[in-house]
Amino acid sequence: MNKVIIGIASQDAIRARARAIARGEHKPAPDEPKIWFTSMRSLAEVLSDDNRALLKLIRDEEPESLNRLAELSGRAASNLSRTLKTMEHYGLVELQRQARNVRPIAKASEFLIRAA
Repeated sequence: MNKVIIGIASQDAIRARARAIARGEHKPAPDEPKIWFTSMRSLAEVLSDDNRALLKLIRDEEPESLNRLAELSGRAASNLSRTLKTMEHYGLVELQRQARNVRPIAKASEFLIRAA
């Protein structure tokens, strides 16, 4: 599992960067952030102590379903589902849909934060 570089910038700056990449005017360097947040507050909500502990639990225990993760974490499955969908949006977890289950896979559990 790789250390993920996270950037914090305004929504306008993030959009301008995305447009420059799409136009071929900017090629992201390997050491540039891969995940962007618009504020420290939004970053802190997604990467709260509880959510970082959840990512570590997913990484270490490799639960086969959300129900198993709920058992391991002591959190309600409905709460986990919302949290994991948010984390999936940011690329922190992958939710693998299987026959009758959704298996969470941690894509990151270590972070380097860059704020301008």
